[in-house]
Amino acid sequence: MAKPPLILVPGVLCDEDLWRDQLPALAPHAEVAITMEQTRHDTVPAIAAAILAAAPPRFALAGLSMGGMIALEIMRQAGDRVTRLALLDTNARANTDEEKMVRAGRMALVRAGHVDIVFGLQLSRFVPMKRLGDLALIDRVLKMLRRVGAATYLRQEQAVMGRIDRRPDLAAIRCPTLVLCGRQDAATPLALSEEIAAGIAGAHLAVIEDCGHLATMERPDEVNRALLAWLTA
Repeated sequence: MAKPPLILVPGVLCDEDLWRDQLPALAPHAEVAITMEQTRHDTVPAIAAAILAAAPPRFALAGLSMGGMIALEIMRQAGDRVTRLALLDTNARANTDEEKMVRAGRMALVRAGHVDIVFGLQLSRFVPMKRLGDLALIDRVLKMLRRVGAATYLRQEQAVMGRIDRRPDLAAIRCPTLVLCGRQDAATPLALSEEIAAGIAGAHLAVIEDCGHLATMERPDEVNRALLAWLTA
């Protein structure tokens, strides 16, 4: 029997390494593909359309952070093609004016050549302060940020700044849905995931303890258990 397809969508400044620790756990149960379309376009609808153009007719879908925002746009464009949905450490709201100002400031720093400053700021949002002594994790995250690089970061920030409020669309989601968040997530706080889970009928909310924004990298075993329960239910 053929394994069902599963598409994984990374977030801002993330690449395939975001999902590295999930592949061995998920591969026995699904044909897993990690898309990188989120690095190639500067609007969320364009990224979603590109993923859909390359996707099989029906597939399971998981996205973290910006990847979750893209997943919600995929649900709007072609929700009937998605068999299961997982939204990790993400946000269904539009940017506030204050958030847009902060993003614009980070983009200005990058354009002025201060890329390492912005990567440091992002690191402080991605990883809880208590994990800063985990040098292996910090090194892995920083290498990922640098691989993705400044030019892609600017496109991604532009895309995220332009996203619209997806909360009114949540009630239309009917497929089995997992909403997962690290309790110490500073980039997309837990309340945002609680809001998403409350808006989707039957959604399961998984809270990962002692964990920040990059849950798949920080607490892979706990995340894998939640993803396998969602994927195989």
